[in-house]
Amino acid sequence: MGGLFGVVSQENCIQTLFYGTDYHSHLGTENAGMAVLGPKGFHNAIHSISQAQFKSRFIDDYRRMDGCFGIGAIDNDSPQPLIIRSKFGAYALVASGLISNKAQLISELLNEGVSFSEMADGGINNAEIVARLINRGDNIVEGIASMRGAIEGSICALVLTSDGIYAARDKLGRFPLAIGKKKGGNEKSYVVATEASSFENLGYELVKFIGPGEISLVSPEGIKQMKPEGSEKKICSFLWIYTGYPASIYDGISVERTRERCGCYLARRDNVKADFVSGVPDSGVGHAIGYAMESGIPFRRCLVKYTPGYGRSYTPPSQEIRDLVATMKLNAIHEVIKGSRIILCDDSIVRGTQLKNYTIKKLWDNGAREIHIRPACPPLMYPCIYASSTRTSAELACRKAIRALEGKDLENPEEYLDQSGPKHAQMIEWICRDLNVTSLKYLEIEDMIAAIGIPRDQLCLYCWQGK
Repeated sequence: MGGLFGVVSQENCIQTLFYGTDYHSHLGTENAGMAVLGPKGFHNAIHSISQAQFKSRFIDDYRRMDGCFGIGAIDNDSPQPLIIRSKFGAYALVASGLISNKAQLISELLNEGVSFSEMADGGINNAEIVARLINRGDNIVEGIASMRGAIEGSICALVLTSDGIYAARDKLGRFPLAIGKKKGGNEKSYVVATEASSFENLGYELVKFIGPGEISLVSPEGIKQMKPEGSEKKICSFLWIYTGYPASIYDGISVERTRERCGCYLARRDNVKADFVSGVPDSGVGHAIGYAMESGIPFRRCLVKYTPGYGRSYTPPSQEIRDLVATMKLNAIHEVIKGSRIILCDDSIVRGTQLKNYTIKKLWDNGAREIHIRPACPPLMYPCIYASSTRTSAELACRKAIRALEGKDLENPEEYLDQSGPKHAQMIEWICRDLNVTSLKYLEIEDMIAAIGIPRDQLCLYCWQGK
């Protein structure tokens, strides 16, 4: 999905911009950038972060950049921020999300006489498409509104101008944007970010979450709503289950507490006997703690992540790299594992390949007696249409199971969606055997919704239900 960060201040903002953007490193592994508006106008810097951490790649830019307003982004798809010259003046732009009708929009814009210059992986940069769509409007605000109307998908954007930062959340609020204000002192400064968890250590406090479809102008003078929020919300459930950082809070709901509640619900429907509960680090740990709290079975760490060197393994673009990261990042603790019956909580099972080949294998190799897998969300049945996780249905562990059981792919796996039905049970049993574990039990969808604490009709549940 990517992460966005912006700051407006009466003083040089580069330190806040540098560290605030870095706080979004868990949301992307490929590209990052910063742009500032200073005494000499706009200045941006864009680098690949596929082989280096954000801070090491941008430290030289940090030292020479100067400005009171700035925006940054970490993203897998589009190198950004872009600096745009338009009929309503120069601006810098960052955008995150998915454009489902990208080919159609490119064709329309080319027919209008628009030229594109920015490339990403041999194709046109998503951020430039967003900019060209904004430029259709009579002003920035109307341009952003019409851009969101033209796009099928989900785009959050920050537009940096001399007036401040126009912050626009996607029209259904699938992904978050929050605004923070500088704590204490006389400096008037505000930040806007995907991750509100970045605020506290930077010296800011949360003011508000931008509503779905809302556009706000953020400047040192304060926050001015330019477009009110819409009436419909479909926020991504996976933010709380996996994507979000444990310290994050989205629309007022804590990620860590949600994961603890998921673990509690898992334990309430379980009766397996075990020596301890553990979590696949990092995102599975909160779920495991909740399971341990509810069940009374002690929590222990049988796997630890080598955090200095390895990030998330689902985000790199190739399976080969994902496998390498999955192999290298986890260390097994033999003395904890040997002879033990283990309940292992994970955030989800997407493809299942990493869990099977690099996590479960490590536990068996180190002498585990039993391995009971407890994913903290229901079986993933559909690829995310907003590119937050897996891209194709064929990759999904559930679809592989269905293909094996039916002898073909099913366009409509409705019978397998019923968690109380025989087809669902057969699918789970197949995955259990394929993973080579003692038992497998998923969190039920109603329990996941209850753990998040937001009404069902305000959550995107497409990955599990296909609608």
